[in-house]
Amino acid sequence: MKKLGSQTVKFENPPSIIGTATIVGPKEGQGRFKDYYDLILKDSIYQEKSWEKAETKILKEAVEMAIKNSKIPTSKVEYFIAGDLLNQIISAGFAARELGLPFLGIYGACSTIAQGAILGSMIIDGGFAENLVAAVSSHFCTAERQFRFPLELGNQRKPTSQWTVTGAGAMVLSSNIQNPRITHATVGKVIDMGEADPNDMGTAMAPAAVDTIIRHFQDTGKTPDDYDLILTGDLGSIGKDIAEDLLKQKGYDISSKYSDCGVLIFYPEQDVHAGASGCACAAVVTCGYVYKEMLKGKYNKVLLVATGALLSTTSSQQGETIPCIAHAISIENL
Repeated sequence: MKKLGSQTVKFENPPSIIGTATIVGPKEGQGRFKDYYDLILKDSIYQEKSWEKAETKILKEAVEMAIKNSKIPTSKVEYFIAGDLLNQIISAGFAARELGLPFLGIYGACSTIAQGAILGSMIIDGGFAENLVAAVSSHFCTAERQFRFPLELGNQRKPTSQWTVTGAGAMVLSSNIQNPRITHATVGKVIDMGEADPNDMGTAMAPAAVDTIIRHFQDTGKTPDDYDLILTGDLGSIGKDIAEDLLKQKGYDISSKYSDCGVLIFYPEQDVHAGASGCACAAVVTCGYVYKEMLKGKYNKVLLVATGALLSTTSSQQGETIPCIAHAISIENL
């Protein structure tokens, strides 16, 4: 049986990540991982007529770049699995229109890269495809316009708010055997602890990350010592501290192995308040820094726990709280 415990899958034939690509905006390109990105934009609109069109463009180009880096022809890519933050995942849909690949559109908010990697790995391990690409995008300007306030209004951001990453990340998964490989996947449950402030995502998402991390350890029998690095998606500085404290209360001290993509992407002096967020947050760190360092052998076992807040402007305006999700994948050099 490939199923471990109640929420985890162990892949019998672990899919390989044979190529990745990352594109980021100018602010992200000044951050900690500037040397790991494939392309850093000079401006956020990327010669397009709107920020939304720019986001579609960077997603499409990240996919094309990842396929090129994988050294397989586009004709061998059997599925394109992608999502973003915009209504009806329009960035992914319009990118799919241009790419001409069989398309599976998904939505998991900022956890979407892990969700796509899980579904893609299941497809490949199940023998339904040999090669596919999983990708996501987000954009600071499009997300602010949709979820908060248009930039033209000049609203002041709260200290607890996070900066949506402008960027796209793509990974090509394959049945070809090479490192690194996705060995396990833990699908999270929706956790809602009653938080309702859309300007404080970290507090809302931390319990979901904790729930999935504990479930992963319980299902697999693994401990924090089995990993070189444990990464949450975009809890930011506030959510990271909460998650770490909650895990310690449950008997799991991951502090020596743990970091958060939302904390790492920007330097403190870049003033993004509580850190980074967005679909591209976990994606550009994983497809950029993590992947390239695993190829060098710095890390051999990484647990990525991508987090997402499943809210909308409608639900917030109607007084709803924020349901959250976290999905985990083990990426290993075997």
